[in-house]
Amino acid sequence: MVPVPEVVPGGLFGGVFTRGGAVADDAAWLRAMLAAEAGLARALERAGLAPAGAGAAVTEAALGPVDGFDIAELSMSSEMTGNPVPGLARALTRLVGSPAGKAAVHQGATSQDIMDTGAMLLARDALDAVLVDIAAAADAAARLAGTHRATLMIGRTLLQQAVPTTFGAVSAGWLTGLDSAHEGLAFVRGSRLAVQFGGAAGTLASLGDAGARVKTLLAEELKLADPPLPWHTDRLRIVDVAFAMARTCAVLSKIARDVTLLTQTEVGEVKSNPVAAVAILGCAKQAPGLLATLTAAAEQEHQRAAGAWHAEWQPYSQLLQLTVSASAWARDMLGNLQVDTAKMAANLASAGGTPLAERVSALLGPALGGPQAHDLVTTATARAAASGIPLRDVLLAAPEIADKLSQAGITPGQVEQALDPAGYLGASSAFIDAALAAHQPG
Repeated sequence: MVPVPEVVPGGLFGGVFTRGGAVADDAAWLRAMLAAEAGLARALERAGLAPAGAGAAVTEAALGPVDGFDIAELSMSSEMTGNPVPGLARALTRLVGSPAGKAAVHQGATSQDIMDTGAMLLARDALDAVLVDIAAAADAAARLAGTHRATLMIGRTLLQQAVPTTFGAVSAGWLTGLDSAHEGLAFVRGSRLAVQFGGAAGTLASLGDAGARVKTLLAEELKLADPPLPWHTDRLRIVDVAFAMARTCAVLSKIARDVTLLTQTEVGEVKSNPVAAVAILGCAKQAPGLLATLTAAAEQEHQRAAGAWHAEWQPYSQLLQLTVSASAWARDMLGNLQVDTAKMAANLASAGGTPLAERVSALLGPALGGPQAHDLVTTATARAAASGIPLRDVLLAAPEIADKLSQAGITPGQVEQALDPAGYLGASSAFIDAALAAHQPG
């Protein structure tokens, strides 16, 4: 039998999907749930519901190495209880050294309190990682926009050559998307991560009148928001985290797709680590389905859900992890992107001026009338495309076209000026300025 290699973080595909660190694997979930249990013990002690020293005793046991907790054992226990928290609480109780501490473990909580609070802690770590990498990627895009504001390239619509643009304008488009994603992530990080503590049915009945105070103290201990009431079946916090992550993946997917197209052998306008763009797409394309599952699971009945809550765990974990990975790849991709300005110029020149046909039509329109100008330029453009002769030469060499230009008083110099791509960039420079002015460097 072939020996099984040692298990590595992220598994066989971790090199692609856990770049930036494993933020939602079994170990991360364990640490987050144990942090919630430890915070609860400290809150109970502060509220006078646990003896002095109980919080410290639980915290010492909970925040030590996770090696003391057997994943396989917790998995087996979840077969009986429907989730791993009861088994985790029993294992934690065994590790706590003092009787006072043992009594404080999980007091007043239900399993969902610990898992939902852990999910918020996981989100905080993931959001922090994504925010750093998105800021770095945005800074890289800003540098590209500023450096290449005048670097001419062919614009492309429907995958066909269109009017010219600049690589600075393209990069500015990437920048505004990244900045918008960062804004959404920061909003969720700052306002939507809240502690969950409601007990069996959201009333904290087992803690009597002290329940609300313990909830507030738990929020303080974990540095999470203190919501007005438990949100066991109000899943918008989960959906908001998921939406911010999926939205970020959408931005990164667009940029990565652009890069893959620009790095094609036949195009060759930029050079990049091809794995980075492909890995971003591999991560990002999973996000819509995961978001859809989490949105569907948000319909949860009465005070505690039967199954929909369980349906969240895996897609939530996967979406956090994939977004962290995609963001780390994007930082690398944009930070190391090389621009081939000569190839951009060559590709633009190879179009033979046909992308500027609409500008020539605008030049001829006042003299010939719109319909006639359009027909003339359309004929010339078709001839240029079929023959490989530049549009300028077709316009100035064909007698029937040259005669009409002469009759309209249009000189060869005006035609050449109309076919200069540098003069047909519209408001692109102003748009670049606006994007750079709106960007707050990370």
